[in-house]
Amino acid sequence: MADLSQFTITRRWPAEHPDRLQLYSLNTPNGVKASIMLEEIGLPYEPHLIDIGKNETWTPEYLSLNPNGKIPAIIDPDGPGGQPIALFESGAILLYLADKTGQLISADPVRRWETIQWVFFQMAAIGPMFGQLGYFNRFAGREIEDKRPLQRYVAESKRLLGVLEERLEGRAWIMDDYSIADVATLGWVRNLVTFYEARDLVEFDRLNAVPAWLERGLARPAVQRGLEIPKRV
Repeated sequence: MADLSQFTITRRWPAEHPDRLQLYSLNTPNGVKASIMLEEIGLPYEPHLIDIGKNETWTPEYLSLNPNGKIPAIIDPDGPGGQPIALFESGAILLYLADKTGQLISADPVRRWETIQWVFFQMAAIGPMFGQLGYFNRFAGREIEDKRPLQRYVAESKRLLGVLEERLEGRAWIMDDYSIADVATLGWVRNLVTFYEARDLVEFDRLNAVPAWLERGLARPAVQRGLEIPKRV
C-alpha cells in the first residue's frame, strides 16, 4: 500500500485509494484536461473536488502541492523509479501521463515535438486569450464601459481560431491521430462558445474544420466522462 502521508494535501483531502493516482481538480477548461486524459488512458485514479469558488486552492494544504494556487494537480504514488511524484500545471500533467503510459503522443521524436508545440500553443495562447474574453464578456469585466479590452480579446480569439482552423483543414485531429494536443484544446474551445457565451462574438459558425473537430472530440466517451469529473456538489 502506498504511503502518501508525506504530502500535506492528503490531510485535508484523504486518499481512500492511496495506490491510485490522486487528482485534485475542478471541471474547468484546465481541470478537464487531466480528467479527460485519465479517462482516455484508463489509468486508475481518485478524483478530489477542489472548490475554487470557496478559495480552496489558497489553503495551506493545497498550496503545499501547487504554490501557484491553481488546478489541476496530481500525486502519482507510482512515479519514476516507483517513488511518488507530485505535479501541477495541466500541460506538464498531460506530458507526464502520455510518457508514463505511451499513449496519446507519438514515439517518433519529430511527431512528439510537433504534438508538444500544439500543447504549448494552447497553454500560451488559447487558454489565456479565451479566458480574458470570457472575463470581459461574461463576468465582472462586462460592466466596464470601455469596450476596447473586450474588442482586443475578441479579435485575438478569432485569430487563434483561424490558426486552429488552418491546422485542422483536411485533418480529423490536430495531429494525424488524436493526441494530448486535442485533449488540451477541446475544453477551451467548448467553453468559449458555451459558458463564455462568445459563439457569435468570434463568428464560430463561419468556421468549418474547428466546429467539426469539436463535435468529434465531444462525442468521445472518455471526453464526455472527463468533462464531468470531479463531480460538482
